[in-house]
Amino acid sequence: MALQNDEYILQMKHIDMFFPGVKALKDVEFNLKKGEIISLMGENGAGKSTLVKVLTGVYHKTNGQIIFDGKEITPTTPLASQQMGISTVYQEVNLCANLSVAENIYIGREPRGSFGRIDWATMQKNASDLLFRELGIDIDVTKELNFYPVAMQQMIAIARAIDTKCKVLILDEPTSSLSDKETERLFKIMRALKEQGISIIFISHFLEQIYTICDRITVLRDGTYIGEYEIENLPKIELISKMMGKEIKEGEIESNVDKSKPRTNIFIETEHVTVPGKVKALSMDIKEGEVVGFAGLLGSGRSEIAETLFGTLLKTNGNIYIDGTSVSVKSPMDMMKKRIAFCPEDRKVQGIIGDLSVRENIILALQAKNGMFRHMSRSRQNKLADYYIKLLRIKVSDREQLIKNLSGGNQQKVIIARWLATEPNLLILDEPTRGIDVGTKTEIESLAVSLAKEKGMSVVFISGEMGEMVRTCSRVMVIRDHEKVTELCDDEISTAHIMQAIAGDYHGKSC
Repeated sequence: MALQNDEYILQMKHIDMFFPGVKALKDVEFNLKKGEIISLMGENGAGKSTLVKVLTGVYHKTNGQIIFDGKEITPTTPLASQQMGISTVYQEVNLCANLSVAENIYIGREPRGSFGRIDWATMQKNASDLLFRELGIDIDVTKELNFYPVAMQQMIAIARAIDTKCKVLILDEPTSSLSDKETERLFKIMRALKEQGISIIFISHFLEQIYTICDRITVLRDGTYIGEYEIENLPKIELISKMMGKEIKEGEIESNVDKSKPRTNIFIETEHVTVPGKVKALSMDIKEGEVVGFAGLLGSGRSEIAETLFGTLLKTNGNIYIDGTSVSVKSPMDMMKKRIAFCPEDRKVQGIIGDLSVRENIILALQAKNGMFRHMSRSRQNKLADYYIKLLRIKVSDREQLIKNLSGGNQQKVIIARWLATEPNLLILDEPTRGIDVGTKTEIESLAVSLAKEKGMSVVFISGEMGEMVRTCSRVMVIRDHEKVTELCDDEISTAHIMQAIAGDYHGKSC
């Protein structure tokens, strides 16, 4: 039964958002009831942030209608949106770290005394009263904001939003840097705000938290509206299916042929490795001669684990062992010297250097590893480039062709060649087949398997395409909410089992 419009505080209808050459939102719907907590769900790139920025006046919609509190609105700036009653608290707190807590709460709204001067005593009393009355927080509001931890800063940002008389509060990944205890405190506050009639949009990758705190879920995928659902009517496995666009059949088992056989020697091992907000207490190992998959939703922490293994992200706790010896990692160069290679997810931004030739792109990592004072001769550069062009069947006019003029698949092959030239023991491939043709995808999958089987190389393979994981990996680590939740091996590895494990509905056997 359709709900009447007066049950909603906010309705966004037929929202389109165009950027040059890109349609970021396509006919999106979003409905928020009065006094409810709703989750806006979708993988990275689904359009969640774009929709929020349209609502808060950061972007100006191309088409569509926004109805807020019974009136059609057109937010032009975040300040205008806030003045209407829509406030946002971001993951990275958007307050002024060098100002006091009281100043942050009342910035732009400071109480004034005689001659228009700021009434500091009143402002500080009001700030203390507000925090204690609304959130049960008793702190010194005269201290600078950066004196307090991130969790407290978020509470202060929420207090400011409440005091501006917000009717809709948007919380964008608020728990990513919070402990379990801090998260539960935030949820208690959210429930209290809901009781006061404030509507909350909760954006998070943490499925368990969504199902703990939210009443309904709206799902976006690839900038389109998939649907809105009551939380009790949407099992996690169905949510995963809707977010990924894949229907799952119970008991579906896909072919598990052509898997590389794992060996017994462990090349790299982690023990309770933690990167705050990125990786949680990661304990895992990767053996010589196996292809290990990292499976999870976009934003689950797959790439962050890969970056930690390569030294792009630095751990604060735990240990990393290579060949059984504990290693100190201060930069990617440390891991390159330990014969670890990393092909990043975004080849356009993090991979290719467009104005350099194929030859120059191929020798780049090896030259960096050797050091600036051990310059490679041109003849050796040519030999390496020609070898990998032939090995990987890179389609080029010659080795001096600019890489930016190659197809996406051939650019990806050049990046793989770059790292193979360093003769790694571990090759990390993060979304190596994204945006390339089917034939090249198959070549890269086969390459990963052959490197493990024939060269004894350890390979990490990250992909959002479950079929690729099934075809390529001998072991799959399932990542959810920035931590490894289970492993799948051998005949367990199927699209159905991987997606069920992501949803928390399947637990693999001991690998």
